[in-house]
Amino acid sequence: MSLPFSRFSEYFLMVAKTGNLRKAADQLFISVSAVHRQIALAEEQLGVQLFERMPTGLKMTLAGELLYADLLKWQKEFQQTRVRFDEIQGLQRGTIKFGLITALNQDLIVEEINQFQQEYPWITLEIVIDTSDAITQKITALDLDFGIVLDPSEHRQLSVLSFVEVPLGFAYSPQHALANTTISLSQTQETRHLIGIAPLVIADRVASFYKKRDFVPQYKTYCSDINLMTNLLKRQTDIAILSYLDVYTAHKKGKLLFSPLKDQAIRPLVLALCTAPKRQLSRAAQLLMQRLLTQLETYQYD
Repeated sequence: MSLPFSRFSEYFLMVAKTGNLRKAADQLFISVSAVHRQIALAEEQLGVQLFERMPTGLKMTLAGELLYADLLKWQKEFQQTRVRFDEIQGLQRGTIKFGLITALNQDLIVEEINQFQQEYPWITLEIVIDTSDAITQKITALDLDFGIVLDPSEHRQLSVLSFVEVPLGFAYSPQHALANTTISLSQTQETRHLIGIAPLVIADRVASFYKKRDFVPQYKTYCSDINLMTNLLKRQTDIAILSYLDVYTAHKKGKLLFSPLKDQAIRPLVLALCTAPKRQLSRAAQLLMQRLLTQLETYQYD
């Protein structure tokens, strides 16, 4: 790689390599006089002779050998500089395509994305909000750089980079009649249960919990939308079994309470950041992933 900041450097290195003005000119695809002019001008400006004119060609003087060694060193260092330039370019332009489940279109993730956009305004983000299955399919089809999904273990074509376990529990209003008690399932018999159904990921776990306890709520409402369920819970009379992820924002703002289930047979959800094993990620995508990874840990219930 030639050094763009000095034409002389390129000419000098070629003359030193070939030991002949004609051969150097041929390698550089320029005239002999152009090479000679650059060498002569440099010797005049530096005040030293760089080559001895020998019958068989040109031989570097001691000054020429010192300059040759330094130019090789500078060239190698400049190559490293170009690598760093490429890394910077990777953070100043390009597109990152990633997917999020609906539950993540809230405070923490939104703030992190907004901060990233402010720091790297020339990066274009393409964000897909969908179900875990839909995002998984897009990742494996290489349509997305990465995605955050629930329960990825069933998909062998995913590479899980990091994950956290998210517990299930009772979610209810701070003004609910059971708010100041340790809730057991039997205590909720007189309360309307909001029951999540497919395509919600929690549907099978919730159904399994009721079946295992042989419990059939007297009053019940089935729903396939988490946002509607949380809004109904805020009306103070209902209760639901949801994941901590589903109620995280409302819980932190004090609008809903969350009481984890103590049943060890009810597996927690696994929230994971995944990519395709063959996906080549840009520097910018890797940086955004690392920043989102730090937010995943906040969805573990303390």
